[in-house]
Amino acid sequence: MIATAASSKSMWILINGMSKGLKKRSVSLHGHQTSIALEPEFWAVIDDAISEKGYSLAAFIAALDDERITSKSPHGLAATLRLYALEYVQGAQK
Repeated sequence: MIATAASSKSMWILINGMSKGLKKRSVSLHGHQTSIALEPEFWAVIDDAISEKGYSLAAFIAALDDERITSKSPHGLAATLRLYALEYVQGAQK
């Protein structure tokens, strides 16, 4: 997962601290409803990424989940999303 440029808002959020609590979003992955709970700051970065790429949230998460499963990643879906957000922000700083 190589991330691309993140907005300055996304970078500020991840650099300046996390809020308390998780925000849940529900998506359908391959016909099954699932809920994913992440900190709002991570959702903000993911929203920037999907906006830039022109994906829907469900399509983006499904593609990332497919990649996670194919690569036999030891991480769960929420951790994979957090790692993607981190890589996305780090890519913007280069």
